[in-house]
Amino acid sequence: MMPVTDSMFLIVETREHPMHVGGLQLFELPEGAGPDYLSGIYRRLVESRDVHEVFLRTPQRGLTSLGQWSWRQEQEIDLEYHVRFSALPRPGRVRELLALVSRLHGTLLDRHRPLWELHLIEGLEGNRFALYTKVHHAVLDGVSALRWMQRALSEDPAQTDMPAVFGLPAQPRRPATDRARRGVGPQARQLIEDVAGLPAILADAVTKGLSDPERKLPFQAPKTLLNGSITGARRFAAQDWPLSRIAEARTRHGATLNDVVLAMCSGALRRYLVELEALPEQGLVAAVPVSLRSKQAAAGQSGQAESGNSIGFSLCDLATDEADPIIRIKRIQESMHAAKRGLAGRSPLQILGLSALTIAPLGLSPIPGFVDRTRPPFNVIISNVPGPKQTLYWNGARMQGVYPLSIVLDGQALNITVTTYAGRLHFGLTGCRRNVPHLQRLLTHLESSLAELETDDA
Repeated sequence: MMPVTDSMFLIVETREHPMHVGGLQLFELPEGAGPDYLSGIYRRLVESRDVHEVFLRTPQRGLTSLGQWSWRQEQEIDLEYHVRFSALPRPGRVRELLALVSRLHGTLLDRHRPLWELHLIEGLEGNRFALYTKVHHAVLDGVSALRWMQRALSEDPAQTDMPAVFGLPAQPRRPATDRARRGVGPQARQLIEDVAGLPAILADAVTKGLSDPERKLPFQAPKTLLNGSITGARRFAAQDWPLSRIAEARTRHGATLNDVVLAMCSGALRRYLVELEALPEQGLVAAVPVSLRSKQAAAGQSGQAESGNSIGFSLCDLATDEADPIIRIKRIQESMHAAKRGLAGRSPLQILGLSALTIAPLGLSPIPGFVDRTRPPFNVIISNVPGPKQTLYWNGARMQGVYPLSIVLDGQALNITVTTYAGRLHFGLTGCRRNVPHLQRLLTHLESSLAELETDDA
């Protein structure tokens, strides 16, 4: 059977709600690359015989699984279907690239095949090409997808004949004897204790959420234009900033990198909604994903290290009702500190239980009229996924940037995902094409928001 943390992405998927994540990487062609460089890479990809088992899984359900989703392991795969070679229309600007990626990200993956695609895109100005990949969230979460991508790259610009993500060998696993030493008994006892303690933990979270203004509960967020019913079409915008600027803002305000990211998003959303005369009096609330993989590894629960989903959620007050950027970032810090206190000392299972309190209301969004007649559980999802620090290469081509694409839902028409790479902070903004007009303006507002955090007045 498929774990419910994975199958839920198949259960809720519709034409309007594609449930895949993606990544856009920009590469600089290596010196001396001839006109057949990319076509040669494409041929090697589609002729490959090495495909990891993760990328051979096709979803299925039927009588044998009692109607529940499970995986069927394919013996063969049509790589000419999954790997595609495209060219941008002239003049091949980033604008044309983002328009293409927006269209690609809005189409559903074929459930009769393994749930992934890889698009090699030539014709990008500046002697560059792009790689857009998408994979269903039931297969990989954002953290796992970034790790797969990183393993497909090299720090050596001279290395060639490198595999694609789908052809990577599995990560070495801890020997069974090491796992046995941890003991099944203690893990089982801990599981029972975690489950038994969940009701009290959930009750405590609700009580403190009602009494502590720094803590947020679902449905305390205001209604905004970002929180209506969506269509299946997507728009994607991307940009990056030097981490040195983020570090300066961190030092100035005694903040974490994530605090600065949230403050940038807060200021940008405030400006954006003011422009549209749609800023609510109450501050927006963000859902902030938290990776549980390190906690699970520490607890000996590393069975899904290669794939699957392992994320929790906390809520953060974005303080968009506050005009002063100093007060805004302080409120964000206080809200995140409160959220971290609520998760401190909790096991991965308990954090998942608390996260269900946050994210479960999204499961009600398919009910006709629910989204339009209720307050949203939160206004926007803002994810921060750490990426590689060093410059990486693929078949001699230097990777210039990596921009994440994510999921939007009914009631959640905008997703902001951020990753770090080689000294820069890369933003990927995914939005419903109808509900989030002029999405690219948010990039300008992100710059303005960061600039005001760097000034002597801030």
